[in-house]
Amino acid sequence: MKYPDFFSEVPTITLYDPLAEFLGAANDGILQYNYGDAVRLAGHSCPTVAGAYWTTCKALATLYPDAIPVRGDIRVEFSQDSASGVTGVIANVVSMLTGSMSDNGFKGIGGRFDRRQRLFFGVEMQAEMRYTRLDTKQAVLTKTNLQRVPASPRLSGLMAGCIANTATPDESAEFRQLWQERVRSILLDHADDAEVFGLSQA
Repeated sequence: MKYPDFFSEVPTITLYDPLAEFLGAANDGILQYNYGDAVRLAGHSCPTVAGAYWTTCKALATLYPDAIPVRGDIRVEFSQDSASGVTGVIANVVSMLTGSMSDNGFKGIGGRFDRRQRLFFGVEMQAEMRYTRLDTKQAVLTKTNLQRVPASPRLSGLMAGCIANTATPDESAEFRQLWQERVRSILLDHADDAEVFGLSQA
């Protein structure tokens, strides 16, 4: 599978998953995820997928400044309902990275490794999302403002042509290039931009 070159420039995230270690799925339970994994899960690369991936990476780095994040030991809450806007898309990426699930998650083995009751929607808070370590109860609030990373002024017109199937091959190629250029800018140029990826201690 051939991805845009910038995918390899986006930092990966390393997590420890005790269930993966217990069942021998990964050496010492260490798992690594990259942006390409989020794209494979979603089936596409867009600002929403990019924002979900990088917000989670930053939140976990804040919660675990001196340790590897523990997958399955994190609660994630959304202020929006799961069917609102792109919340469901974001939640899928967040769930992949954190192991957090709602009632349909893994039920555990012998009272351990339960992944349910880790993902909640429609929670009242002064942020879009809240990530909480279950061992220490430390939490971080996040708010993502992708509108601060503008798209090319040509993008909307090119997209309209592609949707209507009237775009030329060159126009279709330009649309794809400009679309992914905005994703690249979000993940690389604005990775540490607090106006785009806002985090605060809860």
